[in-house]
Amino acid sequence: MLRLHTAAGAAALLGFTALTACSSGGGGNSTPPAPNPGGGTPPPPTAVTVSAVFANQHGYLTNGAKGATVVTDATSALEWDLLNASGSVVADGTTTTFGADDASGETVQKIDFSAFATAGMGYVLRVDGVDSEPFDIDADVYDALRTDSAAFFYHQRVSTPIEAQYVGAALSRPTAHDPDSGTCFGPDDVRGNTWGGCPYTLDVSKGWYDAGDHGKYVVNSGVSVWTLMNAYQRTEGTTAGSTFADGGLSIPEGANGQPDLLDEVRWNMDFMLAMQVPDGTTLNLPLGDQYGNRDSLTFTSVDASGMVHHKFHDERWAAFPLAPHDNNATRYLSYPSTAATLNLAGTAAQCARLFRSIDNAYADTCLAAAEKAYAAAERVPDALAYTVTDGGGGDYGDQNLADEFYFAAVELYLATDDQAYLDDAKASSRYLAAGGFNWPELSTPGTIALATAPQTSSLSASDRQAAVDAVTASADGFLAEISGEGFHVPFDRTYGWGSNSDMLYRAIVIGTAHDLTGEDRYHDGVIAVMDYLLGRNPLGQSYVSGYGENPMRAPHHRYWAEAVDPSFPPPPPGVLAGGPNKENPADSVAQSINATCAPMACYRDDADAYALNEVTINWNAPLLWAAHFLAD
Repeated sequence: MLRLHTAAGAAALLGFTALTACSSGGGGNSTPPAPNPGGGTPPPPTAVTVSAVFANQHGYLTNGAKGATVVTDATSALEWDLLNASGSVVADGTTTTFGADDASGETVQKIDFSAFATAGMGYVLRVDGVDSEPFDIDADVYDALRTDSAAFFYHQRVSTPIEAQYVGAALSRPTAHDPDSGTCFGPDDVRGNTWGGCPYTLDVSKGWYDAGDHGKYVVNSGVSVWTLMNAYQRTEGTTAGSTFADGGLSIPEGANGQPDLLDEVRWNMDFMLAMQVPDGTTLNLPLGDQYGNRDSLTFTSVDASGMVHHKFHDERWAAFPLAPHDNNATRYLSYPSTAATLNLAGTAAQCARLFRSIDNAYADTCLAAAEKAYAAAERVPDALAYTVTDGGGGDYGDQNLADEFYFAAVELYLATDDQAYLDDAKASSRYLAAGGFNWPELSTPGTIALATAPQTSSLSASDRQAAVDAVTASADGFLAEISGEGFHVPFDRTYGWGSNSDMLYRAIVIGTAHDLTGEDRYHDGVIAVMDYLLGRNPLGQSYVSGYGENPMRAPHHRYWAEAVDPSFPPPPPGVLAGGPNKENPADSVAQSINATCAPMACYRDDADAYALNEVTINWNAPLLWAAHFLAD
């Protein structure tokens, strides 16, 4: 939904000084100098330096919030002008002073020009002779990003050719890892622990390559498919949802009579379903938290039927760069984990709910797998994930599984209406927890699912309202952080690995609060996140490929590696970089800047900077969600 802000209303909402619309040929308003109480010639003013004006380089919604940040040592408010593409001043106003901004290491002021609502291209903000990058204003400014961010998942597909008719010749590639089959690594792991292997080989074809590597991980898949299905669910059956209807995306299933976004989800869900342990299987697994004793694990023989293997990848990291179809390394299953098992239980239950009436047979398959997985997790509640190979894939370890149990119980309740699952959810220590989330923390998806439960559910009005209150309270907490941030983000916390996705998962909470209440301030909070990602940040960096004057160009990706080897293609548009990472500078590029960079500035667009510039399914999923929300 788009909203029209009056100048006064925008100022009251965002804490900014409102703009003044200019008449034809008008300029910035001026304030006469204060009189000199001592008489005589007043002293010359202290020189003020404006070093940058940072705005959303892609653009702003015509009737949405519009803001920018000025880097300046000025202590008093400054005049700003908004110029159109021909250089005429079309609006002006004064900044709101802010001061030192800890996250960026800069001294800043803020601009609000929300009241300007004339569509156009090539607008520029000017402060003291310093211009922002140009940007557009349009009601459809997020439409292309919605489909481009969704196309990322087709590009990442495994076991199928990526065809030129859908992505263009430069980005097409032949089939890779088809079939994609393997058994467990072992019998010994890289540390010498004897797991004993698995008495079977699984065909786990399809799915998405997780990131810049060629691995596939169930827990990262879990939060990603949940996010895509939630994006579909929130506009299902509406005009806004038509983008994801059959034929809305450029994928091979575009004329199969089923929603395209669910077709994309199904490609990865098929992989997740295939990772389930066959019935009647006994495996040796380390139970309980043995992370402090990884070199000498203690094993227990368990009935692993219905559990889910944690991940599937090469024994060692693939060369960089390397096209998927040129990777002939043997691939292995990692052993089952309770976390992966619960990820399947929750997302397969969600799958059953959304595919019901679209493909009832597939909905039945998903539900059967979900119930089997949940029963397996209850039987083996503490099988943590351990890395067994010498590289080849990320660890994705998780020592706290209360959130996964809660999430799975909620989704199974909504899929089955079985009170026993709701009782499990209510008994959880994570019941109604809401906040930031990502693959290791799934409480919030569970609470969002309760808050947005279909009216056909038997969930009581009081239980639903309790979940709504939890989500909106979390969103309120995030919005409260904006006033203390010079770059106007709802993010007063450390900048770690994938910080851009952390911000976007907060945007999902904020956007859901808007859906639940209709309050404009939540819509503006999502805009604030997208403004930051698209250029309103201290580096003037758009973290999204193909968007803005300074987009991400050199991802850490083994195929989109043109920056390293010109024989490889560049990234397609709509791919999100991980972003600033002060907390975990794992690569040499990140380490070279870490000692001197402010948290929000710890980033370089460098293909070798995997701690800063890798791309992943669970980072692009919330980008899709937010772009879809703002294009709604």
